[in-house]
Amino acid sequence: MPRATPEEPAPEPPAASAEQPDDDLFEEAAETFAMLGSPVRLQLLWLLARSARDVGALAESIGASKALTSQHLAKLRAAGLVSAERKGKRQIYLLDDPHIVTLVHQGIDHHQDLRDQRRHWSHPGSGGAGPTAHEQ
Repeated sequence: MPRATPEEPAPEPPAASAEQPDDDLFEEAAETFAMLGSPVRLQLLWLLARSARDVGALAESIGASKALTSQHLAKLRAAGLVSAERKGKRQIYLLDDPHIVTLVHQGIDHHQDLRDQRRHWSHPGSGGAGPTAHEQ
């Protein structure tokens, strides 16, 4: 999405409604963002966006205990961000909401771009003295 300059407003997202959402909808969205505020939960969602997995595989992937991983998955389930299916004795967790997948990917991509920009501006000979005022 293009950046807004001080002279022009930020562009509207493609699917934005012309009407401002009610306060309850903002509250619900804030609760979703709060769930995304944990690095562990964000990492779990990132992994589940790629494939369904059980607690053991998720715990191993993030380097956490099964108990801690289960606690985070329970919060994500309670918030409706992930679902689970029983396969034999295993509980398989799924992320099948395209909105959450997009939020996770956009958040990670955004911070990767910021990191790349900092690297670019911090290396001598990068082609400039640093970002301009409106790029900061």
